[in-house]
Amino acid sequence: MTLDADALMERAKVIISPFDADRAQKGLDRVLDKDADGALAGFISAHPKARDLLYGVFGSSPYLTDLAARGPARLAAALAVDPQTRVDALIAEARALETDDEADIMRRLRLIKQEAALVIALADLSKAWETLQATDALTRIADATLSAAIRFTLRQASLSGKLELADLRDPERGSGWIFLGMGKGGAYELNYSSDIDLIVFFDRARARLADPLEDVDLFVKLTKRIVKIMSDRTPDGYVFRTDLRLRPDPGATPIAIPLEAALSYYESMGQNWERAAFIKARPVAGDLYAGEEFLKELAPFVWRKYFDFAAIADVHSIKRQIHAHKGHGKIAVIGHNIKLGRGGIREIEFFTQTQQLITGGRDKRLRGRATLPMLDQLVESGWVEPQARDDLREAYLFLRDVEHRIQMVADEQKHTLPDTKDGVENIARMMGFADYDAFAEALLARLDIVQGHYARLFESAPELSSTGGNLVFTGDDDDPGTIETLSKMGFADPKMVTATIRGWHFGRYAATRSTVARERLTELTPLLLEALAATENADQAFLAFDKLIQKLPAGVQLFSLLVSQPRLLNLLAGITGAAPKLSATISKRPRVLDALMEPAFFQTVPSEADLRERLAAQFAEARSYEDALDRARIFGQEQKFLIGVRVLTGSVSVAEAGAAYTRLAETLIEGLFAEVSKEFEKAHGVIAGGAAAVIAMGKLGGREMTAASDLDLMLLYDADPMAESVGGERKLYTPQYYARLTQRLITALSAPTAEGLLYETDFRLRPSGNKGPIAVSLASFVNYQAEEAWTWEHMALTRARVMAAPPDFAARVAAAIRDALTLPCDPQKLKDDVLSMRRRLEEAKGSDNPFEVKQAPGGLIDIEFIAQYLMLLHGAAHPDIFSPTTPLALCKLRDAGLLDAGAAETLDAASRLYQGLTQMLRLSVDGAFRPADSPRGLTEMLLRIGDSPDLSHLEALLSETQKKVRALFIEIIGPVAGAKISPGELSDGGPPA
Repeated sequence: MTLDADALMERAKVIISPFDADRAQKGLDRVLDKDADGALAGFISAHPKARDLLYGVFGSSPYLTDLAARGPARLAAALAVDPQTRVDALIAEARALETDDEADIMRRLRLIKQEAALVIALADLSKAWETLQATDALTRIADATLSAAIRFTLRQASLSGKLELADLRDPERGSGWIFLGMGKGGAYELNYSSDIDLIVFFDRARARLADPLEDVDLFVKLTKRIVKIMSDRTPDGYVFRTDLRLRPDPGATPIAIPLEAALSYYESMGQNWERAAFIKARPVAGDLYAGEEFLKELAPFVWRKYFDFAAIADVHSIKRQIHAHKGHGKIAVIGHNIKLGRGGIREIEFFTQTQQLITGGRDKRLRGRATLPMLDQLVESGWVEPQARDDLREAYLFLRDVEHRIQMVADEQKHTLPDTKDGVENIARMMGFADYDAFAEALLARLDIVQGHYARLFESAPELSSTGGNLVFTGDDDDPGTIETLSKMGFADPKMVTATIRGWHFGRYAATRSTVARERLTELTPLLLEALAATENADQAFLAFDKLIQKLPAGVQLFSLLVSQPRLLNLLAGITGAAPKLSATISKRPRVLDALMEPAFFQTVPSEADLRERLAAQFAEARSYEDALDRARIFGQEQKFLIGVRVLTGSVSVAEAGAAYTRLAETLIEGLFAEVSKEFEKAHGVIAGGAAAVIAMGKLGGREMTAASDLDLMLLYDADPMAESVGGERKLYTPQYYARLTQRLITALSAPTAEGLLYETDFRLRPSGNKGPIAVSLASFVNYQAEEAWTWEHMALTRARVMAAPPDFAARVAAAIRDALTLPCDPQKLKDDVLSMRRRLEEAKGSDNPFEVKQAPGGLIDIEFIAQYLMLLHGAAHPDIFSPTTPLALCKLRDAGLLDAGAAETLDAASRLYQGLTQMLRLSVDGAFRPADSPRGLTEMLLRIGDSPDLSHLEALLSETQKKVRALFIEIIGPVAGAKISPGELSDGGPPA
């Protein structure tokens, strides 16, 4: 529409009244003081109503006052003509700009923007224009000034010989340099102080470069020059702030991207929020034809023909990331965010865009860019009720007006109402309201209406989070609201969290490269953050989870499982927070989580028969011996993980954990020994009449294994020493045969394969240690134990058990072990040897850290030595007191009257405390335990084991317990004293370190 000056003044008088009359008068006086030629004063004299308009503007907006003071004559000229005519002239001026001077084009473009900003503001404030006329004018000014900058830059590049222009009169045409306007700019909906969101591509097939190999470098440099021309602040201000962060993976890609790379990204890793962004995408400058062709090629990415429910949930979650609906707080006036807050502009846009994405693949009429026309089309297509459309349209126009006035005050790209009542009343006056109360009533009514329609649209979508704040991970910049939300949740380094999650969504890990995986992850992220935040060290738990998915070969299975099973998500958060070692298993074998879904998992523990059956089934499916070894490793690692989870959740006590880990090890040893024997016999046949037995020693023998235990083993055999194997390709004599068989068993148990490691193995407890043969005949074993064995070897033998052997041979070996243990002994020599060994171990590996419960004076070794000493001392007379399990041995010694009941009780309680702590620490951490660095989850479990309120109390309990145990050690055996020795001496004739 066209208006003469008086008509515009008449309308303006009704709309604007100054909030601050003194500021209005001073502003007017300041502008008139700059009116050197009297043009503005003359205009006001001829059109008295202009004073009222300017009085209202200058009393409300310091920014517009500054613009007017920069050029009063320019203001007078703008007031004298129809605003549309003047904006069109400014656009034509920008498009006609030709200069070879960068400073000159920067200055002239800024002057065009200054005048356009003033003209558009006056037309908008006065309501000479409707809201969408103002947004359209702002967008066309942005397009024209950007185009001028591009033409200038292309001409300069051509003059320098960097490229050849297809059309000297129109440098943009055929240049292959594509500028897509995103968001409001793409839809002709720019706000008053808007950035222009751009994605810059270049088409190698269209660009004519002097050196095609430098295309990326050249277009990046050219694009940086555009940003400088448009965005740098000079004494004349800036043209438009330019934002390039909506490009693919902005943290890892150049600001100008080859077209084929962009297409590859969107086709393989494009996210649903990017689909939403491309609804409004429009070629705004540069090679417009190439831009249109690109968008046509990209259409299948944006507009899915079949949009599945997972994708719909992901689209919905885009908005739910911005704020959790239930926790966002109530709608307010002072300080309310008109764009992102509840009932704001973004909710109207998402109301429209989500339905466009869901249905636009089938209905091309819903592929438009502009919000209000698409609301009309949603009504016509039957998706939205007319009343909802009318309500949202009116609210949208009202809120866009509020947004513009917020920005007109100081030319700030902000969307939040002032945080004072006076500040809000200033906006109210600019809107034409008499006071704060009238404006607040009108605003709240519209926010409530928008929020109601939006909530109904998403009422069937489950809530993702109750955090009560933003959780936005799009683009390349941190959303301040998200940083605040993460800080409140308990993350000490929220910027690390946001950067890492953006990396997930940009497909930087194999687990997040598929579209479906990222859709599931979008929905999972708020719940995941809540679960991780519930751990003591949220950042540590988050990094552990990141490490987990970093190693996953694929993520869909895990993410889908966690989305559907919040209980499992909380459990996984607990694992990553308390036992990062366990999460490493999930990374490699996410299918272990399937077992956690079984209803009976936490109520039952596999029996020995169950484990044997499951392992046998794995071996039955093996395609080769090597495959059998891999399957054993998979089975063992998964079962160790499941035992660990049961321990963490309390469904298996730490007292029962040792038996569970031992049962698993026994199953694997027996199963692998059978597989090894079968494979070995193919090559070397069998020894006629021969038999072999695998002997468990150490923690394996005592049924006290932990998640980190190795296997102390011995292999005994019985056969004619001069016999030769029969039936194989290569014959072996008996000693060689069993030595090689033992080496095969060690390899089967401990050699790393593609599936990792099963157990470390240790055969040093055999007769003569590393100096003796790896496999020992039963006769040699009996003779050695009777004539040559050291006291420490008999002590180690108290924990020996026969595991894998034919029944009759197993009985003979068990008898031989019992005979060796019940040989008469010299009590004084036994005592001296035990004290000497304890001293040597203490000096080599002792620790004054009470949490080193094995090596500390009064720790586990002291208890084990007491039990072993007493068994050896009294074994000849009391052969039934022997047990490889220390607590059971203590009970037998007590029942036989060989250990005071009070002492037995003290030692048993200490043993259970130490074993419990050891189980949890070996499950959770590698290396020494440092209380100050302990995750809360681990700390809480340790405190539960020690029945302590805090770590200082637990440390005191350990110190007191260790004092009591050491006192009993001294009372029963004697004081530990003597010369210090080198730890290396322990390997020569002493017990293995």
